[in-house]
Amino acid sequence: MKRDPEPGVRLTRRSFLQGAAAASWSAVRLAAAAADPQPALDGPTDTEEDAAVADLLSRMSLEEKLGQLNQALGRVSDTDASLPKGSEELIRAGRVGSFLSLHGAEETRRLQRIAVEESRLGVPLLFASDVIHGFRTIFPVPLAEAASFDVAAVETSARIAATEAAAHGLHWTFAPMVDIARDPRWGRIVEGSGEDPCLGAALAAARVRGFQGQDLRADDTVLATAKHFVAYGAAEGGRDYNTADLSLRTLHEIYLPPFRAAVEAGVQSIMASFNEIGGVPMHANRDLIRGLLREQWAFNGIVVSDYTGIRELMVHGVAANPEAAGIRALEAGVDVDMVSGIYAADLPAAVLGKRLAEAEVDQAVRRVLRSKFRLGLLQDPYRYCDPTRERTRSLTPQHRAAAREVARKSLVLLKNEGRLLPLSPQLRRIAVIGPMADDHQAMLGSWAAAGRPEDVITPLEGLRAAAPAGMQVLYAKGASAEGMDTTGFAEAEHVARRADAVLIFVGEPPTMTGEARSRSSLDLPGVQEALVRRLQPHAKRMVVVLFGGRPLSIKWIAETVPSILLAWFPGVEAGPAVADVLFGAHNPAGRLPVTFPRSVGQIPIYYNHKNTGRPAKPDVDNTSKYLDSPSTPLFAFGHGLSYTTFSYQNLQLGTSRIGPHDALDVSFEVMNTGGRAGDEVVQLYLRDAVASITRPVKQLRRFERIHLKPGESRQMQFKLGPDDLAFPGSELRPVVEPGTFTVMVGGNSTDLLEERFEVEER
Repeated sequence: MKRDPEPGVRLTRRSFLQGAAAASWSAVRLAAAAADPQPALDGPTDTEEDAAVADLLSRMSLEEKLGQLNQALGRVSDTDASLPKGSEELIRAGRVGSFLSLHGAEETRRLQRIAVEESRLGVPLLFASDVIHGFRTIFPVPLAEAASFDVAAVETSARIAATEAAAHGLHWTFAPMVDIARDPRWGRIVEGSGEDPCLGAALAAARVRGFQGQDLRADDTVLATAKHFVAYGAAEGGRDYNTADLSLRTLHEIYLPPFRAAVEAGVQSIMASFNEIGGVPMHANRDLIRGLLREQWAFNGIVVSDYTGIRELMVHGVAANPEAAGIRALEAGVDVDMVSGIYAADLPAAVLGKRLAEAEVDQAVRRVLRSKFRLGLLQDPYRYCDPTRERTRSLTPQHRAAAREVARKSLVLLKNEGRLLPLSPQLRRIAVIGPMADDHQAMLGSWAAAGRPEDVITPLEGLRAAAPAGMQVLYAKGASAEGMDTTGFAEAEHVARRADAVLIFVGEPPTMTGEARSRSSLDLPGVQEALVRRLQPHAKRMVVVLFGGRPLSIKWIAETVPSILLAWFPGVEAGPAVADVLFGAHNPAGRLPVTFPRSVGQIPIYYNHKNTGRPAKPDVDNTSKYLDSPSTPLFAFGHGLSYTTFSYQNLQLGTSRIGPHDALDVSFEVMNTGGRAGDEVVQLYLRDAVASITRPVKQLRRFERIHLKPGESRQMQFKLGPDDLAFPGSELRPVVEPGTFTVMVGGNSTDLLEERFEVEER
């Protein structure tokens, strides 16, 4: 008999939505186990908020209401900082409620003054931008931060980003991106936390806490936006903006949990995604936005469109004209129209013509006004417009120190044969070669907000500053990141011959990652692998330092080069962080939040796959495998090495049999068996051996980053409850079924201790 860990959940006419709510809640509980609970946001009472909002709404004309739902473009382009023509007139007429991509304390104050003092009702504006991994102090890209497996570090990164963004006049960030991504061809994998819903949910909540703080009225907070709702990362072929064709079960189990975690953490905004699901574009998906998000999850914040996403309903083929697109989006629950201008231009006639109820408009306006009230803007419209804070809270020494620490924690040591790393201080000369070694812009990664190349310390600069006395650092670029020119090979080879160790800095540039940066190949671009091959015979000791925003196909390098350090895009403190790890001042402990394939032909490949009826067996025909490649990954989820070693032992379960509503105590010992202090990322996985619905071979259920001195051991204790054991049953309601479960613990997803227990029917 199936057991329901939440007996109060009942099926409704939207049973699949109810199932989604319950199924995703299970993963949220798992995420909460890896982080401190989120206290309720401080602020005024609902009565005060409702009264202020109701008063404003009662005095608004239809055009002013729709103006609150209109988000205008704040800058003409990335290179032209001027406002589009007519912006000031829109503000005076109350025809705009927020601006995209506009910041600066003085400029936001100027525009806010027009809104407050020259418009009829004086409703303040919201200023929004994409603050993804730092504002002026650029931290590692989100995928890199996920590699830290450090919830507190990720929250700190978002807290500092919010502090700087708010000081520059911003109220609203379009982050965190919480999309699960199993296809590294998709360029936006760089903006998320990888392939696992448990890790993704924990970090989604952490970033929401960091951006929003505990009191939205504080002057260092911004509205967070969980994006992109939903399954944007499931785009077919890894091609950005493409259709997502997936089952409701996969939607509920994999893609929804991070959004639910963000909602539970108090996120104030959610962005609709460009993709369609089941033939319904998300900007028109009433069932998922209004049904699941609003009704089931009780989300009462803003739902914002993506850039021109409402206008694109016509291109999707579900709306014949702008008015129809606007009606569909607003009735689906999309409150704010980003840039397309349809709500402001086309919906007044729809309301007057009775094709759209004004009550629908009022609902959306209330949510926008509530956000302005919660930020304290209705009380003090200029509270975010302080040039002094703008100067004193940007790129401070404390912020740079935090960026360095997060970058160090994000670096992943993929391989270290012969313990080549850390580099011996006795080396006389080291060669630094490659296009990524001294590229200031590349270290910032994609979506670098207000980050500047001149703020960056490159790896070459960091190594030169940190090199021990008497060690000479030689340099040759060797090749560009993308071009096919090999004329620099000769100089690089000459430098390599002179050195005692060769450090090669290669990867993909940030122009190849991020939005609209899908790739059909994961190989190193240009002639970079050829450069490594050219230098390999001449290097006494060789280290490859790999940069990028996605898993790359580096099969030959992984088989040939003794040491590989994955640096991602580390941010402004790239050089010191990389030097700290290469010279041994910091012991690396990053772990892969996403699987590295051997080749693009293995995609999609992820650790929590199903077993199938014929799992891959290398020496057995007619099993699920390739003729020309192993089916296993190059580097598995959770993989990462250290300069020390750790052992796991004495895995014990509190009991061998539990009921479906019981909890299970899990304990084991982790010991640092090496000669250096270091961090270990402890990982606990669970498998349900037999169920009415096929289950993954393993699922991450707990993780914790711990620090141990040489010889030190720690007794780890986790408690697994019904939510850990549950899965969406045949009706997509969470069920715990009797049978055998396996608990697995270790430092990655493949080398694990195991113990079994039984869930009994009671």
